[in-house]
This record gives sequence, C-alpha cells and structure tokens, in this order.
Amino acid sequence: MDDAEQTFTRYEQIRPRLPRAVRCGPATPVASLRQIAGDADAFVFDAFGVLNVGDTPIPGARTCVDALREAGKQVRVLTNAASYDHAGACAKFGRLGFDFAGHEIITSRDATLRHLRGRRWGVIAAPDDRLADLGVEAVRLPGDGPLPEGIEGILFLSAADWTAERHARLEAGLRARPLPVLVANADLVAPRGQSLSREPGYYGHLLLDRTPAPVRFFGKPFPEVYDLAEHSLPGIARERIVMCGDTLHTDILGAQAHGWKTALITRDGLFAGLETAPFVRRSRISPDWTLERI
Repeated sequence: MDDAEQTFTRYEQIRPRLPRAVRCGPATPVASLRQIAGDADAFVFDAFGVLNVGDTPIPGARTCVDALREAGKQVRVLTNAASYDHAGACAKFGRLGFDFAGHEIITSRDATLRHLRGRRWGVIAAPDDRLADLGVEAVRLPGDGPLPEGIEGILFLSAADWTAERHARLEAGLRARPLPVLVANADLVAPRGQSLSREPGYYGHLLLDRTPAPVRFFGKPFPEVYDLAEHSLPGIARERIVMCGDTLHTDILGAQAHGWKTALITRDGLFAGLETAPFVRRSRISPDWTLERI
C-alpha cells in the first residue's frame, strides 16, 4: 500500500464489496472544469488531490471554485475525512483559503453519525477529537489490552495513531466477540505530499478478511454521502451533478453508481506522476472527463 499500483491492486481485490461501475465509454480530456460548465448545474469536489494535498491548497483550485460560483453553479465538497467534526472540517477549508459555507461541506463522518444507534460504542479516533458530536455513549479504545467490557460496537473514525499492533489486538478481540464495526472513512489511503497514509477503510477491509465481525463502510464510494450531497442540492437532476475526484474506486465509481457525471483529476492525487489510462482500462471504471487540475 505504499504506492498507486499497490493501492489500485487492493481496490480491485475488494471490488466485489463496492458499488458497480455503470459507464464504460472513453473519457474526454479537458483543460479545466470551466470547459464543461455548460454540462452541469453542480460541481462536487473531493478534497485530497483535488483541492489540497495535506495542508497545502492546490494552485488554481480556489480560482476555479470561485469562477464556477460566478457562473451560477452550485459547489460542494464531498470528503471521506472523518477525523474531526463538521466545525473542524469547515475550519480546515477556511485555513486552506476556501470560503465554503457549512452546508456546502459533506463528510463521511456526517453520514456515519446519522446511522449511529443507541449502543455503547468503542471509538477509534484522533487524539485531539473530543467526540462531542457523536450523540451516543462512547469510550475510546485503549492503546493496549483487550476490548473494553460493555461496548456493543466499534466506531472507526481515524487511523491517525493506529498501528499494526493495535489492529492485531482489535482483530483478536473481534474474533472472540464479533461486534458490529462502522468505518467512517472508506478510503484505503490518502495522498500526503509525496506519500500515502493508510486510512480507516484499509483496516476495515482487513477486518472483513480476517474476522467474523460485520463491517459497514461510510463515505465514497458508498451511497450515504451521495444522498446527503443530493439532499443539499434540491431541484438539480443527478445527471447535472459532476463529481471531481482523484480516485477511480471511490470518487468516480461511487458517483457513477449514483447517476452523476464524473471528472478524474490526475496531477496531484493518487495517480500523481502516472498515466491514468492503463488504470481506467484495467478497472473498467471510466470517468466522463479527465483533467490534470480543476
């Protein structure tokens, strides 16, 4: 999972667990989203690899978003980031120089919390996450030792300080007591400058491979986040929404399965420095358009 090829291979291995691709025609290269603005009423952006890489905004991204607004287009961010609450997500994009309103940002954490039920949850979260938005009884999983007594499910929000040792203990605990697991970020990896970080989705699929625990994923490519985005875009037909993302198996596949148009961004995200056409052919996930940056 150290590079795009290994990540792609793993996504193909778990392909039966993902939505189905519904488009197989050739993608059309374009220079910018403004070139296809007439084909859409709303543009939905992934964050990593499209708007930013880590804590650095991608050159031209803010200018493009502003131009689409001025052209009368709705804009949204649809991100699998679940390490912070909604206010934290809004603050992050503000620090990056974007001016998205709160209702324009939809996160996989938002979708997950809508499906929490009145269990007592053991939570895997970033160290500085106060968990104030959960609305259910929750306890952090300890750094070592067995699963706490009395928890009735696992909520996986962040892999920020997750380790192979901690994951092995979780697997052992779930083999002995197969609690339901909600994974709030379905990504396997995220681009972080010149490297890829392992995300909760990576570990969630290991749990499915190695334990009898029922695991449910939230975020792209799964439908709940697309439903939330559509709910925020009343009156706009699905075929007039364009998802802009850097990953075939999450951004593009999920949007296609939901009936949206798609644009694969190639320069800064998962496929940075690589030719994307071979990956499109191998996966049979074909976006409507490809472009280097938005």
